[in-house]
Amino acid sequence: MLDGVTGKRWAELLDLYADDAVVRHPFLPFGGPALYGREDLRAHFNQAAELSFEMRARDVVIHQTGDPEVVIGEFRYVGRFTDTGREFSAPNIFVVRVRQGLIVESRDYADHLTFADAAGRLDELVGGYVHH
Repeated sequence: MLDGVTGKRWAELLDLYADDAVVRHPFLPFGGPALYGREDLRAHFNQAAELSFEMRARDVVIHQTGDPEVVIGEFRYVGRFTDTGREFSAPNIFVVRVRQGLIVESRDYADHLTFADAAGRLDELVGGYVHH
């Protein structure tokens, strides 16, 4: 998954998810909208494809859990937005449930404030908190 995101291989990422996968971003304003199924994920990845950034995953640690379907990935996205020139280093923790080789559920705890600031979109993100 990290290789697909950092390599901007958005179409390939869809193949990692079950048709009825659910992805949540709890650190977005008010938890943000959950993504239900591949069509929501496709729209999400299409939005990401419009952003001008370069990044890589650093400090990747995979934690096993007592549940054989659940894995926790802890890492940092390090990069820059090419349109603003702003660099970022954003910590993330993904809690992922995999069943029959496909992601069926993911809770992606990402530092959205750092991303938004580097992208020059901090006002847009903060507005989600203020106007809700």
